[in-house]
Amino acid sequence: MIPELRFGALTIPTHDFFVVLGVVVASVVFVLEARRRGALREESLFAVAGALVGGAIGMRVSGWAEHLDPALNPTLLEAWMFGSRSVLGGLTGAYAGVLIAKRLIGYREKTGDLFAPAVALGMAVGRIGCFLTEAPGRPTELPWGIRAPASVPECLGCLTGQPMHPSFLYEIVFQLAMFGALVWARGRVSRPGELFTLYVAAYAGFRFLVEFTRANETVWLDLTRPQWFLLPGLVLVAIRLTYGYRRGFYDRLPAVGSLGRGPARRDPDGGTFREEAAGGTVGDHTDDSVTIRQESK
Repeated sequence: MIPELRFGALTIPTHDFFVVLGVVVASVVFVLEARRRGALREESLFAVAGALVGGAIGMRVSGWAEHLDPALNPTLLEAWMFGSRSVLGGLTGAYAGVLIAKRLIGYREKTGDLFAPAVALGMAVGRIGCFLTEAPGRPTELPWGIRAPASVPECLGCLTGQPMHPSFLYEIVFQLAMFGALVWARGRVSRPGELFTLYVAAYAGFRFLVEFTRANETVWLDLTRPQWFLLPGLVLVAIRLTYGYRRGFYDRLPAVGSLGRGPARRDPDGGTFREEAAGGTVGDHTDDSVTIRQESK
């Protein structure tokens, strides 16, 4: 709807402006979070560089293998020059870039918790550019449906004047809510890296569902390419969340902790032991996820 932004005599593509602004915002949040955790050092900044390079490559070349017939796919150079700029491709590339960068310098500490709130807020900013320049979503009769000019690229609803889902606004609201939730939860997750796991799981589930309101082409069984890309990932994150839940990684999160208390059990001498969520009262035996307390016989 607003393809270009003008700053005096300077004209900048709207989408690119907000993508760059989102990267800047994410970088600032990362630095602040790393400083708060005492993790702001050369190795963590090298991980950021890996994320930026990997994200740029993933975003541009994610549509390279779009068709099963290789003859229909662009060359790598064409994909780089005119790529789809997929957010999912960018996130996947950024994740791979961080892993490669850390492997190159032999850095073994987990950095996911530093990235999680940064990515959420950066995504919220970047999606403003998508909302202002891309097809909003599928037609809807809901009262908040929006209409857009027929000049919006690849937008059938725009041509007919139909109200459409503001799908990118849905994602902006989701990412802002996730940023707030991650900031709140960062002191309540007992194991390093799990904050990022929770974010990835939440975004994968949200993105799969919001695709039903997006204007993307369906390719098989009425699902879009992003949904088919996400399906195996949803299975993996479900397994990963189950693993973390069973080991008490999320017991200090109220909604999970209320379900995570193990049943009381007795010791050989007749005393009763009870499992409590991490952060419970002090006992003789403590590990990362469980505190054991002996009650009176």
